[in-house]
Amino acid sequence: MPKKTSASLLSPVALVTGAGSGVGRAVALKLAAEGWRVALVGRRPEALAATIALVPAASRKFLRAFACDIGDQPAVTALAASVLARFGQVDAFINAAGTNTPRRSWSELPVAAYHELMAANLHGPFYCVQALLPAMRARRSGTFVFINSEAGLKASPKAGVAYVASKFGLTGLAQSLNAEERPNGLRACSIFPGDIDTDILNKRPVPPPPEARAKMMQPADIAACVWLAVSLPPRAVVEELLVRPL
Repeated sequence: MPKKTSASLLSPVALVTGAGSGVGRAVALKLAAEGWRVALVGRRPEALAATIALVPAASRKFLRAFACDIGDQPAVTALAASVLARFGQVDAFINAAGTNTPRRSWSELPVAAYHELMAANLHGPFYCVQALLPAMRARRSGTFVFINSEAGLKASPKAGVAYVASKFGLTGLAQSLNAEERPNGLRACSIFPGDIDTDILNKRPVPPPPEARAKMMQPADIAACVWLAVSLPPRAVVEELLVRPL
């Protein structure tokens, strides 16, 4: 996708979930800085507004906040319709929404927490892709980027059973898009980060101390990976990208 020198009606459009904090916020800011128009999606309107406030004032008119729980399929259908009505197209979907639960091992994971986590981490991205596919197929162009986890490649007790299952599912979701939608001009990328210093760390049974967080990657590091995936020429696709702290 070619870089635009300034935001305009011809600039590409990204829909970014989880845009109120962490990696989603960093991705939204990176794309806005590159001249993209951005639909910021998250459950908390005030968090989305805080992200937009970080963008230079002259560029804020090219961003729009959409409050939505992506685990709610009817809400996602309405979201896609609203974004397409506002921007006319979606060139890239970046799924950065996700969660975990402190009680995450097989011995203590509540069934309700399992379902809540799967709704946010796996069902929500599926609903978004399903809602956006018809418009992107019609344009025969588009990139899907999923912020996955190294837990989507290999299970670990640190991540927990529900998180691992959701991320393995997300890996398959991206692979299936590349397998089926390549003839329609669409491509998908799974980014598998190691530890990132974001708020989700506070959901660990024992949150890491500041000295451990200081050695982790930052959200902007993952935003740079997303930029690679969406800015490559349409003839190329980064299908999977594993990135870890040094």
